[in-house]
Amino acid sequence: MRAFGSVATAVFAAAVALAPPASGDATEIDRFDTVVVDAGHGGEDEGAKGPRGSFEKEVVLDVAARLAARLRERGLRVVLTRDSDRFVPLERRTAIANDARGDLFVSIHANAAEDHGARGVETYFLSLAATDEAAARLAERENGAFRARGAAAAPIDDPVVAILGNLMANEHLSESSAFARMAEAALANGAARTSRGVKQAPFVVLVGLQMPASLVEVGFITNAQEEARLRSREGREKIARELATAVLDYGRRHDALRGIVSDGRGGT
Repeated sequence: MRAFGSVATAVFAAAVALAPPASGDATEIDRFDTVVVDAGHGGEDEGAKGPRGSFEKEVVLDVAARLAARLRERGLRVVLTRDSDRFVPLERRTAIANDARGDLFVSIHANAAEDHGARGVETYFLSLAATDEAAARLAERENGAFRARGAAAAPIDDPVVAILGNLMANEHLSESSAFARMAEAALANGAARTSRGVKQAPFVVLVGLQMPASLVEVGFITNAQEEARLRSREGREKIARELATAVLDYGRRHDALRGIVSDGRGGT
């Protein structure tokens, strides 16, 4: 597994700046009722680009809106970190999610690779170390929009950074992993796609969140066939439906683990 000094620095800085103490009335019923949906990139940050000119920022915004609509139909409160083509800084995304007291954070992205034959879906949850070299490169690319300019680099063997990062990664580690696996299973449930698995990587957008969180790569926009699916209304609607299935399944699991009787939400 691979870790990065620059990412460790980002984790440390984001943790200090963006993670206020959790608050709330302990007597409240901890029902699953709020989902934060994060459409990656936006505005001047276009993300990856497909061979036919599709921009990642546009594809994922549409998927996010469709997902939000489906979840709202099932009675859930949905908060979007962006609902238009605009750049939203890291600290604002984190603040939106934490202020909403979300039960789950889902960041939606489209993958890219120099090998235009690469295809499939994969899901991630936070770790200071990447599962493999491909996951490391992806995290570096996605983190590019949020990398602090002019920040002094911290050594990777800094024990404070390492300990803090491990604590942050483990606070919601189990639940983040559980949702990532549900999302991967739902998205890969089509004959035309291949599951690339559930992985871990140091995605800065997942740092500082006070809830389980996952980053979902819904396909390779650099693959001509997958770009065609991502460009189509039917393709994006199918992705939203599959993600909604995973969110609703996770919500039922969340409530069952707390002894909360289902209120009838479910299905898509």
